[in-house]
Amino acid sequence: MALPFFSRSKNPVLERCRDDYLTKMRLKYAPYYHALGVPHGTTLPYEGHDVIMLSSNDYLGLSTHPKVIEAARNATLEWGTSTTGARSSNGSRTFHLELEERLAAFLEREACHVHSAGYLSCLTCLATFPQKGDVVFADKNLHSCMWDGLRLSHATVERFSHNNPDDLREVAAATHSPAPKILALEGVYSMEGHTCRLPELLAIGEPHGCFSIVDDAHGFGVLGRQGRGTVDHFQLNDRVDIICGSLSKSLASVGGFVAGSRDLIEYLRSNSKQTIFSAAIPPGQAAAAQAALEIMQTEPWHHERLWANTRRYRAMLQDLKLDIWGSETPAIPIVLGSKERVYIFWRALLEKGVFTVMSIAPAVPAGKDLIRTAISATHTDEQMDKIHDALVYALKKL
Repeated sequence: MALPFFSRSKNPVLERCRDDYLTKMRLKYAPYYHALGVPHGTTLPYEGHDVIMLSSNDYLGLSTHPKVIEAARNATLEWGTSTTGARSSNGSRTFHLELEERLAAFLEREACHVHSAGYLSCLTCLATFPQKGDVVFADKNLHSCMWDGLRLSHATVERFSHNNPDDLREVAAATHSPAPKILALEGVYSMEGHTCRLPELLAIGEPHGCFSIVDDAHGFGVLGRQGRGTVDHFQLNDRVDIICGSLSKSLASVGGFVAGSRDLIEYLRSNSKQTIFSAAIPPGQAAAAQAALEIMQTEPWHHERLWANTRRYRAMLQDLKLDIWGSETPAIPIVLGSKERVYIFWRALLEKGVFTVMSIAPAVPAGKDLIRTAISATHTDEQMDKIHDALVYALKKL
């Protein structure tokens, strides 16, 4: 028998992790972290049978486009798999500069910086441009990356009701601080599928001297001319200071970007810890994003097909009397109102070969527990018919 003074004392962190209720429930019901097989368009193998992917952010379906795959392959053969360093030190390469120049030109900005994750790009905008003492007017439904950035900034945060100009007007009017002010928004809110009421919100923020930051991860490639995004959709390119977003959605890669004036991007490069100390995006991923950007401008049928599928899918959900939370974009939630109903619906869809994602409180507001679905340009007519049948089956299970 081991003597007491040789026994390891209890570790409270280990105990906390072992006893975590959320983890136990996740492992029991297994709604997340599913590993799927090699894709064939929007069909993927899962546990011995094929499923239709209905929750991917690959809006334009370019992740399996031959030109994108070839570009990634050729870049990897030429440059290797990684630059093994941060951009600020040994990791910067000419292919980074070329991608940034092309993204900046596409977004009609002077400059751009590419990070190794979209979460990182959007986080660092809110961690770097606002400072302690500044006031940030933030939509309550901002993505987690932006809230994490705000916490790091130590700025004062004034929340306003989601996409609500009237509430922003009241919040701004009640804020008498002479401190610099920032307006933080998303172009498309991915859980809700809502398009930002950008013209109205900017018009309220501008008299207060607001510096504007728009996370357009889910608007880029979807809205605007050739997919230039929400800011372009509303023709407000001269009134938004910073656009940030992701390379892992319409650009079929991995990484993120921040675009703005040259002064702003150089400030970011000097003051953002997330930019200075994070590794550079690999050559294959930079090439994939650049190829996808070129396809967005030369093959318009991907964008056209995306919206044709979106209109058909939205009409299908409305005919079935499902609550889509007023979605206006290819990101379309199915709001069911409780985690129990969401789980039943999600399992039923999976039984019929349709793969979706559950989002429950606190990830969404209480009472808005939902199935997150997203349409792609590569969904076929036959798949849309199967999705309809699966939805009918899932409804009967409730």
